[in-house]
Amino acid sequence: MKKISLFLANKYILSISFFIVWMLFFDQKDFFSTLEKRKELRELQSKNAYYMKEIDNSKRELIDFQTNPAALEKFAREHYMLKKDGEDIFLVED
Repeated sequence: MKKISLFLANKYILSISFFIVWMLFFDQKDFFSTLEKRKELRELQSKNAYYMKEIDNSKRELIDFQTNPAALEKFAREHYMLKKDGEDIFLVED
């Protein structure tokens, strides 16, 4: 009992324990919020990498469409189902 009262009476231990509890739970930048923000940052960085890759692919396709008329025709036929006069289109669904 005397050890417990000495522990609680020691102002340094009491202030350090108060500081740790405050920083873990009550501070604006507490431990749990920091972990959550880091997780969100990692997710946003992965999304950023994905979209940068998609932008590069789109730029590459744009350059290909501007320089290669056969690629442009292929894209139009596949995505917009365009056809030349006299052609028939057969769509096969899975």
